[in-house]
Amino acid sequence: MENNKREREAVVIGAGLTGLTCAMHLKGLGVDVEVLEKENYIGGLMQTEVVDGFTFEKGPSSGTVKYPEVAELFDDLGDNGSFESSFATSKCRLIWKDNNFHALPSGLLSAVKTPLFSMRDKFRILGEPWRSKGTDPNESIGSMAERRLGKSFVDYAVDPFISGVYAGNPYSLPTRLALPKLYNLEQQYGSFIKGSIHLARKGKTAREKRATNEIFSTKGGFHTLISSLGKSIGSDNITLGCDNITINFNNGKYIISCNEEQIITNNLITACPSYALPSLLKFVPKAQLDTLDNLYYAPIIEIGVGIKNTGNVKWNAFGGLVPSCEKKDVLGILMPSACFSNRSPKGGATYAFFIGGAIHPEYLDKTDAQLEELVNKSLHVMLGYPKGTSADVIRIYRHKHAIPQYTLSTDARLSTIDALQYKYKGLHIAGNLKDGIGMGDRIKQAVDVAENVAKYCK
Repeated sequence: MENNKREREAVVIGAGLTGLTCAMHLKGLGVDVEVLEKENYIGGLMQTEVVDGFTFEKGPSSGTVKYPEVAELFDDLGDNGSFESSFATSKCRLIWKDNNFHALPSGLLSAVKTPLFSMRDKFRILGEPWRSKGTDPNESIGSMAERRLGKSFVDYAVDPFISGVYAGNPYSLPTRLALPKLYNLEQQYGSFIKGSIHLARKGKTAREKRATNEIFSTKGGFHTLISSLGKSIGSDNITLGCDNITINFNNGKYIISCNEEQIITNNLITACPSYALPSLLKFVPKAQLDTLDNLYYAPIIEIGVGIKNTGNVKWNAFGGLVPSCEKKDVLGILMPSACFSNRSPKGGATYAFFIGGAIHPEYLDKTDAQLEELVNKSLHVMLGYPKGTSADVIRIYRHKHAIPQYTLSTDARLSTIDALQYKYKGLHIAGNLKDGIGMGDRIKQAVDVAENVAKYCK
């Protein structure tokens, strides 16, 4: 073992987007860093498959430039990052109601005309700025939205939005934990509308303006981003196939054993799912490990669908979401080829069907044949293809632990993370068990952790 022992200033466990971004930033700050990954590839769920000219994402289909750190990451990657903004069509979002997709309102006139919301709630929203502020810190997203906007807004806007983001139930997720920005609008300004107006008028620095909220991918799919991050870190600083990592804490140092090698470091960053932590951090008391692992991940089946000839069927939208009250088997259908270039052959289209989630975790047990039948039926019923149309290409990606649900158990988890990071100096617990689940959230957290670690190293 002595011959296979080395020291690093920092070690990152997990080569998903968070871990890779953190390691790249650390390297840029002059920190000697190594990434350990249990799989034989980097990127986690962010894998891209190209089949017969169709580009399918196995994980997220797009990201949002919600923080300056996202734009700055692509600055650092340069041309290798191949940032791709979505087409203008991505601004159109569809909601399923009464056997048809309808555009989500984007302005006052469309909000008045839309069939999605009841007339009562359309008038009711005019009083939202003067509605009383909520007093329950644990009020769910669904309850808050129903109180301020009305039930039809919950059913046909909030519910599908939460389904699209969390694959979850809006009445199970506290606003304070799952959508903190929305919660703070009411707490600070007393109203969603008043808060939004105030923030829109607030001056922004040049850096803050880089958070444009535009939808993005990378040319050719997100494998381009993952590959670029890997190249920036360097293959000598990434070790794959670390399936049996053991970590001990002794005299202020972390001793990591993997594949008959030993790495010693003062700074340990975990960037893996919460369920991986108990087997890694065995020096932590079991009660605290159990609290770290109290996070439920909703299962998702993502199905890549390719149509070589769309005929008269043309969808120019980001995608369509399906409210749970509509009782469909599909959570939503995204339309990547309507948003980004070269995602399908000319004259064709690429779709991404999402099934399961926290509401229907049992759907993960459906057979491939059942899923293919569901997709082909939906092509006609939901997307308007001629009856009997079958997809030319179908790829099924099953994710047993896909999207974390920030329920009330989050408070205990966050408190435990703070306590452990205080007790064990140099321990940084990152990943999607806190700080948000979107790509922008992952990138910002990674940068914040890297800058914090770099201070200790200096």
